[in-house]
Amino acid sequence: MLKFILRRLIALPLVLLGVSFFLFLLSSNLPPETRAALYVKDAKQLSSLQEVIDKYDLNAPVLVQYGRWLGKIIKGDFGYSESAGMPVIEAIKSYFPATAQLAVITIILVLFFGLLFGILAAINKGKFLDKILRFISLSGFSLPLFVLGLILLMIFYGKYHLFSPGEYSLSADLIINGPGFKNYTGFSLIDALLNLNFYVFFDVLNHLVLPALTLCFGSFALQMQVMRSSLIEELSKDYITAARARGLSETRVILNHAVRNALIPALTLASIQFIRLLGGTVIVETVFDYNGLGRFGVECARQLDIAGILGFSLVVAFLFVFGNLVADILYRVCDPRIRLR
Repeated sequence: MLKFILRRLIALPLVLLGVSFFLFLLSSNLPPETRAALYVKDAKQLSSLQEVIDKYDLNAPVLVQYGRWLGKIIKGDFGYSESAGMPVIEAIKSYFPATAQLAVITIILVLFFGLLFGILAAINKGKFLDKILRFISLSGFSLPLFVLGLILLMIFYGKYHLFSPGEYSLSADLIINGPGFKNYTGFSLIDALLNLNFYVFFDVLNHLVLPALTLCFGSFALQMQVMRSSLIEELSKDYITAARARGLSETRVILNHAVRNALIPALTLASIQFIRLLGGTVIVETVFDYNGLGRFGVECARQLDIAGILGFSLVVAFLFVFGNLVADILYRVCDPRIRLR
């Protein structure tokens, strides 16, 4: 497995190189004035765009411009984001923790409800409980996330004032950015615990409830369907019949034998879903006014912030490629019989 991981890690830069070239090729049709932001570090320099265009020869062939831009990317310079008012790499570092917090809480809910409901549906195949759970799953597939998000906002925030949009309240913001609060990690939930400030912790958690539930309802349905189908298939195999013939209890047969093998496609899906969440949940973050990576991508697109768009896209591409590697490793962990080549 070590050789497989090393080969994939070596191939990772090649995949990202192809993705980066494709993205840059799409942006090459934009005017030079727009692409000049890729080379500007200081906002004050934006007043002399023609000098930037002349200095970096932005009317040169695409391959020449791509090579120059790639050299800056390798050095960690993604350009200046006009929409964020800071360098792209600093904007990504600033917005990513909020999205990571939301992604972790969401994937925990997705795994819990998706696997639980999938197992219950499989062992009750064709029964009333199976039909109810499949109806819930179908609802998750059918209902658009932005519609569900707006419904939850109207009910819980508009009517009952229980949960609020945004990342945290104004009072929590004053504490987080105040002199007595130390930002150890950039993750507000973790930093609140490290500062023993439970007011900030529960305030941040309060703002995470609605977007996490919205994302969970849209993601757990697929997780449940995959787990149900996989477990039904495993329960029909010969080794399950043999286990039952040996006198093992049904609970032990299901949990110790069938579920473990059925988890392989479910965990693979979960890893991909988690990476997708880390890449920025654009619609949900926009609906709930949540300042995460997805919201940053939306603002970059709205303002035609080419440096921000390319930086955001590269980060998402890296997360997806790396997530596929993690999924393959999980295959081997769940089932040692699988050989990775």
